[in-house]
This record gives sequence, C-alpha cells and structure tokens, in this order.
Amino acid sequence: MTYTTTVQPRWSDMDVFGHVNHARIVTLLEEARVELLFGRAGAEGLPELAKGVVVVRLAVDYRAPLVVDGGAIRVEISLAELKTASFTLDYKVYGGQSDPDRIAVVARTVLAPYDVGGSRPRRLADAERHFLTRWLGQEEPGA
Repeated sequence: MTYTTTVQPRWSDMDVFGHVNHARIVTLLEEARVELLFGRAGAEGLPELAKGVVVVRLAVDYRAPLVVDGGAIRVEISLAELKTASFTLDYKVYGGQSDPDRIAVVARTVLAPYDVGGSRPRRLADAERHFLTRWLGQEEPGA
C-alpha cells in the first residue's frame, strides 16, 4: 500500500536543459512528504510529527528526465522500514501529463522524529507508529 499524492512543479524548477533539476526534485519530494506527515498526521491528532522530523539520509536515483509540462506529477510514498527512533520512506515520482505512467525518479529518505525544544532526537510514539503503518501499508513488528 502506498500514499499517493500530486505535486505541482513550477516553471522555475527547470534547469537550462528543460528538466526539473536535482534541488527542485528534493523540494517536490519534501512537499509530498509534508502533506502526509504534517497535514494528514496533524488532521488525525498527531501534531508532534509536524513539530520536528529531520532527514537523516536522502538518496535520489533518476530513471528519466522530469519535464515541467503544466501538469502535476504523481508521487507514491511507501514505508520501507520502521524503527524505534527512525523510519524510511521510499518514493516513486511519475512523469507529468505527457507520460503519467513513466517512473522518472525513485528516492529514499531516512527520517527521525526530533524534539526541537530539547534539541535531540526522540522515539516514535505508538500512535505515530500506528499512523505510519496504517497509511503506508506495513504491519508493525510483532503485530
């Protein structure tokens, strides 16, 4: 199971070759992730994720150019790994209007919940673990 959303690239996201550049791809991934971890989680009574989640690791692999063609792009997010104090999300980014079923980018982020006030990482709360496994389709260990 995946969380699927769309994000809208901007004309300014293109580089001189007409492709969405690396920095902008990372921003589009962030926009998709924020919708899930901040918006959806907050709406379900889990405000702590929006208060602090840091990217521990990021990997981006390009399969095809992503071109701004006026349409939104589809991003699928799935849970690859869930640990006590971190979780790993996998992403598939599909081409725009011209080729909506072509995977243009695959990416992975390792994220850690962070206590901003205490300036330190924190463990995932049980409710947060449940949210991640429910939305992203992986059973909790020992469930």
